[in-house]
Amino acid sequence: MEIDIEEFGALENYLRSNRFIDPGERVTFQKLLGGVSNKTVKITWPDGHGWVLKQALPKLRVSAEWFSSPERVRVEAKALRWLDRLAPPGATPEFLWEDPANHLLAMEAVPDGHENWKSLLLSGHIRAEHFEQFGVLLGTIHRRSFEAAAEVRPVFAVRTYFETLRLEPYYIYTAEKVPAAAGFLQSLVQETRRHRLSLVHGDFSPKNTLIYQGRLILLDHEVVHFGDPAFDVGFALTHFLSKAHHLAEHRVRFADSAELFWRTYAREISRLDWASTLEPRVVRHTLGCLLARAAGKSRLEYLTSAEMLRQRDVVLSLMANSPNSVGALIDQLIKGITTYAQN
Repeated sequence: MEIDIEEFGALENYLRSNRFIDPGERVTFQKLLGGVSNKTVKITWPDGHGWVLKQALPKLRVSAEWFSSPERVRVEAKALRWLDRLAPPGATPEFLWEDPANHLLAMEAVPDGHENWKSLLLSGHIRAEHFEQFGVLLGTIHRRSFEAAAEVRPVFAVRTYFETLRLEPYYIYTAEKVPAAAGFLQSLVQETRRHRLSLVHGDFSPKNTLIYQGRLILLDHEVVHFGDPAFDVGFALTHFLSKAHHLAEHRVRFADSAELFWRTYAREISRLDWASTLEPRVVRHTLGCLLARAAGKSRLEYLTSAEMLRQRDVVLSLMANSPNSVGALIDQLIKGITTYAQN
């Protein structure tokens, strides 16, 4: 029977029996909240160092029926090992060990004193250097994985979990719920499946980013695959622009920061042979994700009902005549949201 890591007594017995904790050694356990697809527990030793254990759930913790095989924890374990090579130094936690039978992995915990970037942004703490770092981080992963494609592509060729955790709940489900967007989203799904250019994180967002001593540290790698880098960029832009929508007093700063992220990323991948054709797909993925996070299976919890409706309507109007650049998309979206709110 699979261990439940949220049952701390059973977890301690498991760790001691597998000699991860020495006899007589005392540790503390803390359940970490915020994710919908995993159980996550932090283990801390008396000297202050810690581990984070993640156990994949077969049914995600959302109101809609949403299932994905917990075998995806093996993808995250592989991703942690490869990102140690592909990402800038210190940008991901150190991988420790995995237990596939229990759908479990362990990594080094980020030291105390870190902050979650999403929480900072929602409090209005917006710093340009964080957006620049985010652009460099993503661009570096995409560039280096493209350059090492002969090695990386076979390791991450399977895209099952990207399908079940992204394409199906975001684009396909939303197409069913919002018929006016069905043609756009169905075309976007087919387009996404055709492109296999670089490693794609698939969950590249402020929620999965910690800030420790001024450095960004990226978490949650269970949908990593070799695919279309435009998805990652659109996914990240969606979070920045949805926060611009939600926090009207910081709207201009979020919009400027989103464009800074895009420009920084674009410089990082500018010499790659697919760089010149990427931007239109980034625009389409941003529109697709903006709609999905307001009307799909995984909605942004901070958007009010009125904001979800507004975001839905503004994005649908943009889908009818997609902007031709990221800058134009940001400008038109912000103008549309502001005008809608005033009427």
